[in-house]
Amino acid sequence: MREELISLREEALRDIAAVTNTPAFERVRIAYIGRAGRLTQAGEKMRHVPKDDRPEIGKLLHEVRQVITGALESRAAELRAAMEAAELSGVDPTLPGVAFAAGYLHPLQMLQKQVVEIFRRMGFALAEGPGIETEWHCFDALNTPPDHPARNEQDTFYLPDGRLLRTHTSTVQIRTMETQAPPVRIIAPGAAYRRDEVDATHLAQFTQIEGLYVDEDVTLGDLKGTLEYFFRELFGADTRVRFRPHFFPFTEPSYELDVRAAALGGGERWLELAGCGMVDPAVFERVSERRGDDAYDSRRVRGFAFGFGLERLAMILFGVPDIRMFVENDQRFLSQFSR
Repeated sequence: MREELISLREEALRDIAAVTNTPAFERVRIAYIGRAGRLTQAGEKMRHVPKDDRPEIGKLLHEVRQVITGALESRAAELRAAMEAAELSGVDPTLPGVAFAAGYLHPLQMLQKQVVEIFRRMGFALAEGPGIETEWHCFDALNTPPDHPARNEQDTFYLPDGRLLRTHTSTVQIRTMETQAPPVRIIAPGAAYRRDEVDATHLAQFTQIEGLYVDEDVTLGDLKGTLEYFFRELFGADTRVRFRPHFFPFTEPSYELDVRAAALGGGERWLELAGCGMVDPAVFERVSERRGDDAYDSRRVRGFAFGFGLERLAMILFGVPDIRMFVENDQRFLSQFSR
């Protein structure tokens, strides 16, 4: 057994030294220290060694195993070094490096980040909801009757199971009120979908940002002050804001909001940028029915809501003539907004 182990050690060292590539190295490794390798077989023969010789033979077996394992590790390191050297042999370290352009945010992402930061300073929390919605969340809860044009299949993307792609992020307001009692103060940016013909001012998918504030003693003055502050922070202190009476099913009274500022074409004309109003009591009633409590009793709480499209805002602010430029991924266009 002693001579067999010594012979095994010498053969292993010769075979390891002769290895020149990774496949050959793996074959040698398995042949000697694999599960059925020669070292494993030698260990199994220990039970046939006389009891008096076992300490000496066991010690020799351990030494042979260490020698072979160490030789394998050393040879593996040499092969890796040779492989790396071969890979780098064609590289000229004196050549100048290749500069990689740094990435940057899409202009819509940049503007959305700025909008959210302004509202956060006013205490609004960020809220999210699913893009695929139920008719109840998208229309019924928002006081939009079944005969309303928005519920027409030609205006909205319906799925075979009756659900739909949300037409506005007002659905997030409803879902928030379902799970959270007043006070509620949220901002809900996200994608909305409508069957619009794609042209210079319309896309089938667009980004909408909506806000909701519900508490006791909320007034129209709070709504006006909030939006005036927001647009002045966004466009500058010279910004002027005006409200025009309008109609939305889910707010009463309702208003269109116009803005005039130097940042928007020199401030010479009024531009319609948002819709807003006080939350209609019918919306609170629908939410209360779903919740099964009186947390949104319209005799006790009031609220306001507002919303605007981010693409339209970006087009005006950045002077972009065609809304399709935001989705064409043309680097010549997008690189103009890098910072």
